[in-house]
Amino acid sequence: MSHRTPEASQVPALELKILLRLLQFPDYRTTITQLRPNTKTTPTERDCLCRQLHQKGLVDCEDKITRFGLTVAGRTLLTLDVSILPVTPDERLVLKSCKGRSISPGQIHRHVPKNQRQRLLAGLAERGLIRVIKRQIGAVWMTHEGQRFLREDCAPQGHTPVLSWTLMSSYLQFMRQNASPLESDNFVADLTPDDLLQIITHLDTMLNTENYLPICHLREKLQPPLLRHELDQQLYQLQREDRIDLSTLQDVAQYSREEVAAGIPQDIGGPLFFISVV
Repeated sequence: MSHRTPEASQVPALELKILLRLLQFPDYRTTITQLRPNTKTTPTERDCLCRQLHQKGLVDCEDKITRFGLTVAGRTLLTLDVSILPVTPDERLVLKSCKGRSISPGQIHRHVPKNQRQRLLAGLAERGLIRVIKRQIGAVWMTHEGQRFLREDCAPQGHTPVLSWTLMSSYLQFMRQNASPLESDNFVADLTPDDLLQIITHLDTMLNTENYLPICHLREKLQPPLLRHELDQQLYQLQREDRIDLSTLQDVAQYSREEVAAGIPQDIGGPLFFISVV
């Protein structure tokens, strides 16, 4: 979705402080718990500030479903013949887990892989089979629109200082970087899911990885101009569309520390490391 860069007057001081705090992290991305504008800001206020910045297109967020329950459609589906159910076995286990009450992802049947639960929940919610009761922001990162805003449109007014020297230093370092238009803009905009899938297939053939392409090879090919989180989101999109599978690495001894670090970290278990075309 495209957003119009807001006027400077539309970004209050606390929102601006969140943007400047993001400058202190690699790829301008971190967990939301690292983004309190000051010690008096409550988690609820912090989440609200991030959602407001998201609405303005200045940051993007990774929303996690933390509580959910069955809809009428989901309840009806569980009464149908198992052989004709339009859901996978894992999806059926998710639905059965919340049959009698609303639950958290941690209460889903133990046979459903923990690193796949958010993806399954998002798909079931989109199809109207579960209702999302509560969400929680996980990661937050600055968009290209946010970077443009800080470079070109940010013009705070007033006489009361609200920024620390540390935040000011982060901003100055950011401004000293190449101020020309971001090199990755056109590339990111032009890279379609089909293009990415073709690149994955080409690398798999070229490297003879037998449809288990380590993510580190794709990062080497596409970063830069893509940022790390941009490639992660593209891969998640292909996974949601059931065009690829992402799997974890079992034997880390076969790869270097840098190659393992190139995987996609998960809250529980090892990082997603291999890409397989479905």
